[in-house]
Amino acid sequence: MNSRDRVLAAFNHEETARVPIDFSGHRSSGIAAIAYAKLRKYLALEPRPIRVYDIQQQLAIVDDDVLDRFEVDTIELGRAFALDDGDWADWVLPDGTPCQVPAWTLPERVDKAWVVRSHTGRVVGRMPDGALYFEWAYFPWAEHEPDHEALEEAMAEVMWNIPSPPGPLVEGPDGDRLLVEGARRLRSQSDRAIMGLYACNLMEWGQYLYRNDNFLALLAAEPDRAHDILERLTEHHLKGLEKFLRLVGPYVDVINFSDDLGVQTGPMISPRMYREFFKPRHGRLWQRAKELADVKVLLHSCGDIRRLLPDIIEAGADAVNPVQISCRGMEPEGLKRDFGKDITFWGGGCDTQRLLSQGTPEEIREHVTRQVEIMRQGGGFVFQQVHNILADVPPQNVVAMLDTARGLVHTS
Repeated sequence: MNSRDRVLAAFNHEETARVPIDFSGHRSSGIAAIAYAKLRKYLALEPRPIRVYDIQQQLAIVDDDVLDRFEVDTIELGRAFALDDGDWADWVLPDGTPCQVPAWTLPERVDKAWVVRSHTGRVVGRMPDGALYFEWAYFPWAEHEPDHEALEEAMAEVMWNIPSPPGPLVEGPDGDRLLVEGARRLRSQSDRAIMGLYACNLMEWGQYLYRNDNFLALLAAEPDRAHDILERLTEHHLKGLEKFLRLVGPYVDVINFSDDLGVQTGPMISPRMYREFFKPRHGRLWQRAKELADVKVLLHSCGDIRRLLPDIIEAGADAVNPVQISCRGMEPEGLKRDFGKDITFWGGGCDTQRLLSQGTPEEIREHVTRQVEIMRQGGGFVFQQVHNILADVPPQNVVAMLDTARGLVHTS
């Protein structure tokens, strides 16, 4: 059984000799570049440039030697691109570590901060001195009258629209060919499950455009206008999704959608509101992806989403991530008992809110062993820590987590 088989077995709710492991397969299972530089030194690996592919979250490309070291079963489609040194520009991380970033995302210094700009030159993200990540600097419709007719122009002016690889490398008249060639090449070179990121956010795009408070108020007070913008977003996403999967569908195994719907103590919206505004549109997007390609649908949604899971399952999601086990209602025993036959849990393997950064390696080994024993029963589990490994996580804790996960062999 190779890595791809192992991941697909999880979707089929089949138990495997060891659980599949995701580490950096998508933008919520990665590692901050500061922590990654320390991890490479701790593992005594040969020096390589630290490349930050996601400037907003400061996430590092995890090199093949690290993926091999921990027997990781996933890889992100973007790894097929930005392979030339000329695609990267020198920069420095907040702790002073030299790194490289995609040339098209190179930050600028403005007023004791690093800033990133949209294609029009507007500052859309800002990282003040002393901070570790970029924060939002502009919400188009929080500062100007919303114009739903100008949706695409507004979408281009938010920080999250700054692309990671392949980014602009597949723009232009040869873009489709280059995208297909890169995807085909990665498929031929790796037996890992390939993850295609095409988030198709709805709730989150409303927040990006309006700002969170304004968009939640819109859902509650102006449902007709909320339906209008969500329908426009859905049509926009469908158009891009169809092109994306027609080109790379034969080469990807999992399509990663995203919509953060929960907070620490429950969903941001009621199940009734989810069913009215989001479930039908999520269902259209997820079903269309499955019509276009032989892919599994993974929904990334942070927080406590337990009360929404029946509708998420009914809408067609095959898996949910990151399974934020520190939230009320997201206890692994209950999740597996109530939903384990109907959906795959991609995550929940190690608590990152406290334990991974503050615990000891022994505490982490015990915690991971317990989590895997619960979650692997009946299949339907891919090991991943709860969201990204942040900058303050000691390398010995990362090693303890991943070595424990890959060493837990199912014998029954």
